[in-house]
Amino acid sequence: MKREQYVCLVCGFNMIGFHPDDCPFCGAAKKHFITAEECSARYRVVAAPVNGKVTRLNSYPALGIEHAAYRIETGSGACWIDSPSSFDASLQRVDTIFFTHHHFLGASNLYRELFGAEVRIHHEDSVHEICRPFTFDGTFEENFVHQGIEAFHVDGHTPGFTFYIFEETLFICDYVFLAGDGMKYNPFGPAGRTVAGGRRIREILDGRKLSTVCGYNYVIGYDDWKRRFDAGPLFSGY
Repeated sequence: MKREQYVCLVCGFNMIGFHPDDCPFCGAAKKHFITAEECSARYRVVAAPVNGKVTRLNSYPALGIEHAAYRIETGSGACWIDSPSSFDASLQRVDTIFFTHHHFLGASNLYRELFGAEVRIHHEDSVHEICRPFTFDGTFEENFVHQGIEAFHVDGHTPGFTFYIFEETLFICDYVFLAGDGMKYNPFGPAGRTVAGGRRIREILDGRKLSTVCGYNYVIGYDDWKRRFDAGPLFSGY
């Protein structure tokens, strides 16, 4: 780790090259920050299989508002969807890191250095102020397919929010939260655009035969997830 870097214990956001008084993501005070080196010594990243080609990556113990990243074995190289907040040099090499949006950048800069991985995000999210210290090797503006991973830009929660499908697995991150036996839209974004993005997601998923949904803090069967989603997520708080 050549540059000064800190990690917020409240939300897991990585601050590169500066030590602010407050976390630029969640607003937590400086007393809640530790160095990236301290974070690596205190936390490790645990891999849990989702299916034969997808693995869930989580910090252990949980680091703040813990979010999962996912590793996909495409057959032509490994890709991540989002990045763990803690840096663990023992993880298997990854070739490309794709982001759903700019909230879950994690320690992607350190993994990029370690593995020589390419880091990609939608252009609309790449220009957000909190992205400035991070390096992106490519940005995109259109839907695309990469080694069998389908990317769909829907806007909504963030301007560049993108979800992914690989074979029978949907990667939806935190666009929606599970709530009891129902579902809620992520409230941290514009209501109208978030709901409109939900309609686009519904159109894209129409007729798809999927088996599993990988969210920011859950893995669930697609039929159960789709039943909740079709019932109409609410736009409200947690």
